[in-house]
Amino acid sequence: MFGKILGFLDRILSFFEEWTLFITVLVALISLFVNVFLRYAFNYTLAWSEELVREVIIYTTLIGCSAAVKNRSMIKIDASVQLFPKFKVPLTFFSNSVVLIFSVFIFYYGWGMAALQVQTHQKTIIMQIPLVYIFSILPLMGAMMFIRIIQVMYQDVNELRTKKSLG
Repeated sequence: MFGKILGFLDRILSFFEEWTLFITVLVALISLFVNVFLRYAFNYTLAWSEELVREVIIYTTLIGCSAAVKNRSMIKIDASVQLFPKFKVPLTFFSNSVVLIFSVFIFYYGWGMAALQVQTHQKTIIMQIPLVYIFSILPLMGAMMFIRIIQVMYQDVNELRTKKSLG
């Protein structure tokens, strides 16, 4: 039952990650291309294009954290695992636990920062995008990372059970 729920959440999150990252990067590339073309062809620049690219970089970095957890491509030091293979399972569990705690902190403090932006009504300089939209990516990232790390931990536990039952 728990595995089915995680599988359903995986499909939803994968769809969301892939399409929103694709669309945002595509929009940023098009705006940047148009800006470069206008700069060299007509000696005119779009000020909002660079701000849009900056916001897309923020978005893709934060949402990409969730995809990185899913693909197990988070930065980690694996030299200790190679030196002491017996500690692979406890170190993996420790690493996953740290990411789990980190995701809770990002959700909690990101929520607080987004709430603060609602109160102050701040906007970006050129495009006048309310900063609450940008800061709301933080709790979204925290929630997505939390779900992803639970999925990874569940897969690890199932692999350990399979190895123990076979061996």
